[in-house]
Amino acid sequence: MAAMKCILGLLVLLAVSAWTEAGVVKRQSGDNNELSVSELLERANRNLNPVQGGVQIQGDIAVSNSSDTDSCVQDGCKWPKSSDGNVYVPYVISNSYSSEHRGVITSAMNSISSSGCVRFIPRTTETDYIHIQSLDGCYSFVGRQGNAQTVSLNSNDCIHFGIVQHELLHVLGFHHEHRRSDRDQYVQVLLHNVLTGMENNFNKVNTLNEATPYDHNSIMHYHNLAFSKNMNPTLVAASNSKIAIITLNSHLSRDFNRTNLVYCSN
Repeated sequence: MAAMKCILGLLVLLAVSAWTEAGVVKRQSGDNNELSVSELLERANRNLNPVQGGVQIQGDIAVSNSSDTDSCVQDGCKWPKSSDGNVYVPYVISNSYSSEHRGVITSAMNSISSSGCVRFIPRTTETDYIHIQSLDGCYSFVGRQGNAQTVSLNSNDCIHFGIVQHELLHVLGFHHEHRRSDRDQYVQVLLHNVLTGMENNFNKVNTLNEATPYDHNSIMHYHNLAFSKNMNPTLVAASNSKIAIITLNSHLSRDFNRTNLVYCSN
């Protein structure tokens, strides 16, 4: 009986550790507050050059200069379903990462693959694939672009389980939750508190997200002080919303449901 209690205690500890790793980390100041994935991304990209080799970076989203939008609402931006019913996303991970960092990246991939039909697979000869590299900052294109497409995960700032999940969901075509075209029913954007030049991070776009209910707790949702110039909120719950904005993003349950609905349902 004592051995059984010990085993159960260990399993609970491991589960709590995994839950924490997926969404939040302790603040470096040493207090008991925690950083959301959105806050981690904002810090990592704070000094990021907005133009990277012909690509514009808006927050953590890459936009090709040949494109006038970062939305993804058509089947063309989705990864195709194979005849076996699975959706395969080929990847190449740069050799510059340590084995530990590669483990974090592949674990995040597996966390998405484990609950549905999406499968991240090492690239062999596929034409369309993602190339994960340690460039400047954390960013990804939204949806399938065709040929090799960059996912930047800087080895110093971006190798965090939740950040990798966030960027991979961008790869699958999912946008930031607060930018949904129907977001005004759920959140209010306070642009007068937003840093000059960062307003485009709050523009509404048509997204794949709208196939499911609005999720204040999504790992794709910005925190309430995102890009604030005065430490006042830039995002608050809409007056008719019964749910306050959740800033910890400590699970992916509805994000997984959304992925399965868009990719795995008939």
